[in-house]
Amino acid sequence: MPADVVIVGGGGVGSSVAYHLTARPDFSGKVVVVERDPSYATASTALSAGGVRQQFSTPENIRLSLYGAHFIRDIGRLLEVEGDRPDINFIEGGYLFLASASGAPVLEANHALQKREGADNTLLDPTALKTRFPWLAIDGLALGSLGLSMEGWFDPYGLLQALKRKARAQGVTYVTDTAVGLERSGERISAVTLASGERIAGRWIVNAAGPHAGKLAAMAGLDLPVVPRKRFVYVFDCREKLAPRVPLLIDPSGVWVRTEGAGYIGGISPPEDQDPDCEDLEISYDLWEDIVWPTLAERIPAFEAVKLQRAWAGHYDYNTLDQNGIIGAHPDVPNFLLANGFSGHGIQQAPATGRAIAELICVGRFTTIDLTRFGYERIRRGEPLTELNVV
Repeated sequence: MPADVVIVGGGGVGSSVAYHLTARPDFSGKVVVVERDPSYATASTALSAGGVRQQFSTPENIRLSLYGAHFIRDIGRLLEVEGDRPDINFIEGGYLFLASASGAPVLEANHALQKREGADNTLLDPTALKTRFPWLAIDGLALGSLGLSMEGWFDPYGLLQALKRKARAQGVTYVTDTAVGLERSGERISAVTLASGERIAGRWIVNAAGPHAGKLAAMAGLDLPVVPRKRFVYVFDCREKLAPRVPLLIDPSGVWVRTEGAGYIGGISPPEDQDPDCEDLEISYDLWEDIVWPTLAERIPAFEAVKLQRAWAGHYDYNTLDQNGIIGAHPDVPNFLLANGFSGHGIQQAPATGRAIAELICVGRFTTIDLTRFGYERIRRGEPLTELNVV
């Protein structure tokens, strides 16, 4: 089966590439997406918390996610198929980053950058925080940064399905199979081989394999520092109903929480020495008992009386160098395009990433957001592009 573009991975990023590519009037080629599990039962997209924010410390991340927020706001028009307009329940509840005295200067600097880039957020001192959120304990806090619009959460599985449906309506072919090999000849990958024995030749190969992106790259003899890292989301109820709703609050400790329906969800990224590469989805409650619940109860006293209802696990496509996306052509194999390593930012940055990869294929360069600094070259040099606001 020949194709102009073969995309390995049909999750949020891969389906966004397929949609944006086939939506361009200057592209008329054949696009094939290889996805091993069309149910997406274990996919990172489906198991994510579905947040979008502009509160980053890197201009490119702000721009990527700002486009993502605009895309999500306009999803009904953009991804309409035969009169059916998708609704993914975008709740602009905002992100609330909290800082101690030692962290306040960084929060202020980030805020200034975010405002210059067009983000809509505001700084709140402890008195203003308490006035706006009376359920919040402000002990040890010096400052908060709250997103006022274009930040919040949505249905990530709904976004994925809407992207996939629109891509298929625009002529994209989805193949249910697993990539098991890449045929490489010098500076070119000519085809993807599948577990079924089928071979799909392509002029462009896009690595959108999420947590498995490193393994896919290795099939072509390429080193890509992207591995699966497990994250837990804990779902709980509180006897006292908090008003206004809890934005996606990030405590200075790194513990996060937000309103989810009538209850709440929360979690934390584990310490580096307790965060191994991992492909299973088994749930651990140690982080909840030892860190998440005690921290939340101290920050929001009403959470001293909560009932844990359930939990789920999902994988980050974790970039071990700097936890930022790797976007662009591999310098050794220019027709092998990377869209990997988002480390928890993937679904919110999927729309802009899809657009960026489409630009590289059709124009040969980035035309909307310059993502040159997100290219593979920094990986080769071992020079991390550090993002201070990693959740």
